[in-house]
Parts: sequence; C-alpha cells; structure tokens
Amino acid sequence: MGNLRIDTINVYRIKMIIYNVTTNIHESVHDQWMTWMQEKHINDVLATGKFSSARMVKVLIEEEMGGVTYSIQYATENKETLQRYYDEDAPRLREEAMALFGDKMLAFRTELELISEH
Repeated sequence: MGNLRIDTINVYRIKMIIYNVTTNIHESVHDQWMTWMQEKHINDVLATGKFSSARMVKVLIEEEMGGVTYSIQYATENKETLQRYYDEDAPRLREEAMALFGDKMLAFRTELELISEH
C-alpha cells in the first residue's frame, strides 16, 4: 500500500460546463427533426468553436404530453465561453429551429458544471 498514490489534484482540475438542451419533439415531425439535428444543427453549434463536443441521448420516461424527449449536451470550457455563445450564436440557431418546427418542439436549457468523472 505504500506505493499507492491517489492524485486528487487532477480530479479537481476538471473544469467543464455542459450546456444541456432538453427537447420534446412531436411524433409528426420526429424523423425530420432527428435528421436535422444529426446532420445540421449539432454541427452548426459545434462550428461556432465554443464547444468541444456534443452528445445526444434519449430520455426514457414517457411524457404525458406525448412526443419523444431528447437531451443534447454540449461541452464547453467555462461560463464565459457559454455566454459568448448566447450573445453571438444562440439567437440565430434558435430562430432556425422555431422556423422549422414551431410549436411541434418544446425545449428548455440547463447549465451544468462537471465536478468529476470516475
């Protein structure tokens, strides 16, 4: 046990902000939305240069209102970069989504801070 050393400093150096967008999409436009998300929108968000990666996951709980719910998680290095995204890019990208899907899509956003990964 004398040689076992846990490097706790590296665990606490992890600083990452996750911009989480949870979206419920109506079944009538689901396939169109999924194609748009995977082929265009996520790439457009990443192309802003403000995020290092994105992950899309399906929420497994069925919503009373129907539809299918997904969470898209964009990783960025700090709140300042995220704020620049809000100021410089988000309005244009949100407008496109609304123009395409309108009231068939309901989204809410959450900011998360990564504390550690194990």
